[in-house]
Amino acid sequence: MIRTLARWWDSDLGYSFRHSPVAILAALIAAVCLFCAAFAGWVAPHNPLDLSTLELSDSRLPPVWLEGGSSKYLLGTDDQGRDIFSALIYGARISLLVSLGSVALSLLIGVSLGLLAGFKGGWVDSLLMRVCDVMLSFPSILVALLIFGVARTLFPNSGEDITFAVLVLSIALTGWVQYARTVRGSTLVERGKEYVQAARVTGVPSLRIMRKHVLPNVMGPVLVLATIQVATAIITEATLSFLGVGAPPTSPSLGTLIRVGNDYLFSGEWWITIFPGLMLVLIALSVNLLGDWLRDALNPRLN
Repeated sequence: MIRTLARWWDSDLGYSFRHSPVAILAALIAAVCLFCAAFAGWVAPHNPLDLSTLELSDSRLPPVWLEGGSSKYLLGTDDQGRDIFSALIYGARISLLVSLGSVALSLLIGVSLGLLAGFKGGWVDSLLMRVCDVMLSFPSILVALLIFGVARTLFPNSGEDITFAVLVLSIALTGWVQYARTVRGSTLVERGKEYVQAARVTGVPSLRIMRKHVLPNVMGPVLVLATIQVATAIITEATLSFLGVGAPPTSPSLGTLIRVGNDYLFSGEWWITIFPGLMLVLIALSVNLLGDWLRDALNPRLN
């Protein structure tokens, strides 16, 4: 592991990273957010998901630096007396889990279908690309709402695990198209090269050629797209939760916290919605900046 990191650090990509202050800052912010989300039980001073620890008498307290604030709650409390700082950490964990899970599923579906369409061509390519065109004609939020609504109708008494699974599936089924089109275009270029033709002549099966030879050569743009799509998935999850069809109130994500705080924004309790909003912007911006750096670092025209 250490040798792998050392080789990466000495590579052209590592050199580009070391000489990009924006990428370093974005990576630090993303790493801190991931660490806090992964170890929320140890980092957060309170457990906002444990209803037995909540005190309604402490509800809607302002941040510690404002009059009426308590040192017990650094960023204040919400309408149920939950510590905003702790809720941000636990909410970021839910948002990141949903976004990473949906991006991984989108990556699996999109890369597989794009590789198949580009390598096989013919009616397979035409059929899959028409499906992509149909998916692109609908707004992603509308498709996610439709999928989530159908799932809730079929499973009205579903638990939280089913809810999160449906949320991941809803976002994934609207995000695979970009991967499919990107991989399909790169595969069309790669399938005509000499190494693919040589593999075909020697009798290597098509599936092995796609998996062992073509796939590694088309993954560069896909990794860049996946990095950027993480931020998009976070915002999509927050939008669905804000609309009330995402994460349940008992396990609030950043979108749920923003929705709850929106009811109190004009009554003076601005911290209930402002801090989750800032956290959402911070995570999405840091991931987007990393994606922009990775896109430039992997672009041979800029090197």
